[in-house]
Order: sequence, then structure tokens, then C-alpha cells
Amino acid sequence: MDASAGGGPPARTPAYAPPMSFFAAQGYVTLLLGLAVLAVCVFALVDAVRRPAGAFAAAGKLTKTKWVAILAVASLISFAGLGGLGLIVISLVAAGVYLADVRPALRSVGGGRSGGSGPVGW
Repeated sequence: MDASAGGGPPARTPAYAPPMSFFAAQGYVTLLLGLAVLAVCVFALVDAVRRPAGAFAAAGKLTKTKWVAILAVASLISFAGLGGLGLIVISLVAAGVYLADVRPALRSVGGGRSGGSGPVGW
């Protein structure tokens, strides 16, 4: 006998259906944090690629090749989410060291753009 025909108890609807479970919200927050780490790593990588190789030596830092390799691996790890949270944090630390220590040193020795936003004369 079919329950809709009156033979069984009526279907129960939940009194409260939360719009999103805690675990779904946690997943979205993790995704946003992962995307933020990826953005920081890619920004640092692009910045390192654009700097002249001689500026790294003049600033007394690792070579450009080593920094580009470190930041490329960090970007790949953060993109793929390899190794879970631990390696993603290491990726963020690598990009943070570059942005907080190496990049200002490269700027101080003149390793990069001179501050203009376009070609000379704009």
C-alpha cells in the first residue's frame, strides 16, 4: 500500500533545515584560503621572474634561478593542494620570505622597474 494514499504515516519535513552545514562552510573557507595562498605564490613567482638576475647577486640573496624554482614549486604545491595543510603553509612561508626579505632588497639595489607605470614619457 502506498504511503501517499493514506495507508502510512505522512512524510515528515524537518522543522529547521540549515542553509549550509558546518562542514560545507569549512570547505569554502579552506578553498578561499587555498586560493589566497596560490595568489600570493604566483605573485611572488611573477615578481621574481621579472627581476634581473644580477640584482639577486647584488642584494646578497640566493640566485634568481633558485628563487624562481622555490616559488614555482610553492605555486604548484598550493595549486594542487599536495601534502595537505602542512605543505601549503610551507609554500606560503616561501612566498612570504621572498616578498618580505628578498623583494625589498632587490628594490634597494635597483633590481626592477624604476617606478613608472608605463613607457618613458607617459
